Amino acid sequence: MSNELIFGFHSVEAIFASEPERFIEIYALKGRDDKRLSPIIEEARKFGISVQFMQRKALDNKSKGEQHQGIIANVIAAPTFNEKDLDAIIAREETPFLLVLDGITDPHNLGACLRSADAAGVHAIIVPKDKSAKLNGTARKVACGAAETVPLIQVTNLARTLREMKDAGVWVVGTAGETNVHVFDANLTGPMAIVMGAEGEGMRRLTREHCDVLVKIPMAGTVSSLNVSVATGICLFEVLRQRNATQP
Repeated sequence: MSNELIFGFHSVEAIFASEPERFIEIYALKGRDDKRLSPIIEEARKFGISVQFMQRKALDNKSKGEQHQGIIANVIAAPTFNEKDLDAIIAREETPFLLVLDGITDPHNLGACLRSADAAGVHAIIVPKDKSAKLNGTARKVACGAAETVPLIQVTNLARTLREMKDAGVWVVGTAGETNVHVFDANLTGPMAIVMGAEGEGMRRLTREHCDVLVKIPMAGTVSSLNVSVATGICLFEVLRQRNATQP
């Protein structure tokens, strides 16, 4: 059984809300006593979780430079999800809504995508095991608690997973700048997987070949592209908008 460090209030609060049994120990900024930290300390003591109060330098050293907001927790590592979990989600949901990240390597972008995915109602995020950002403390902090609610499924062969998703009735929508189809004009109401490519490079060739359709975000200014996490949010909320529009 492995453990990991998580940073920041949102991450700690999310685990208290869902799986408080994962806490091993909490490290808090010594001398800080405010409405944000005090409830966490009270909650920890209620569950019998050890709390160590530390000087800021000691917290900085423990977080290895990551922004911790005066709160760090040592927790049992979250379970990992695989292809079987994805199969179960697709079978369980009447209209699966999935996000595929093809080679996102920046944990900040991964965390931001997780946050948008949670807000848009995504059932799971699929990433390749190799050449992909890990769900570390940085990603969890940026996700603001979404890492505890949206399953992050690592797959060995992304192209094969996309084929299996299509066989299960999921429509695979890739994002690419060279297409003429705007995301706002595409039909995104059924079982859906939105595929976002890597920062700067976009989707890999095999990933692109397994998409049912390619869409793009129309650009009205001088820049040619958006940050991948921003583009992800736009695409996910267009799916949500269309789904809401079809509901009675």
